[in-house]
Amino acid sequence: MTLCDPLANVLSVILSYEKVGKKEILLNYNSKIIKEILKVMHENQYIGSFNEVKDIKMNKIKVNLLGNINKCGAIKPRYNIKVDNFEKFEKRYLPSKDFGILIVSTPQGMMTHYMAKEKMLGGKLIAYIY
Repeated sequence: MTLCDPLANVLSVILSYEKVGKKEILLNYNSKIIKEILKVMHENQYIGSFNEVKDIKMNKIKVNLLGNINKCGAIKPRYNIKVDNFEKFEKRYLPSKDFGILIVSTPQGMMTHYMAKEKMLGGKLIAYIY
């Protein structure tokens, strides 16, 4: 059986390991998008450091968990968003104002919706974390 959305699977596994209280996780998924999202999560102190681990069959990603995630998930479908419409999606995916982040794919790379507002960029919604 093939996986339809590796990003959603990664976020689901991270959330379940956080709820159990584990401190480390070894992810079998390795793509540029997943690495960029982990980088944004690390910059916002939702996860600790992460690095690639060479394995015989494929490269894996080792992530240190901090216990700061209450909920995270992928946003499907990937909505196109303009600078003016961030508030609408904040209300939909985040529990309250200024609590949590939306990860947006912009022409300048993956970033939080706060950075996209500052730079006046739109893009596609990828994930939410709080």
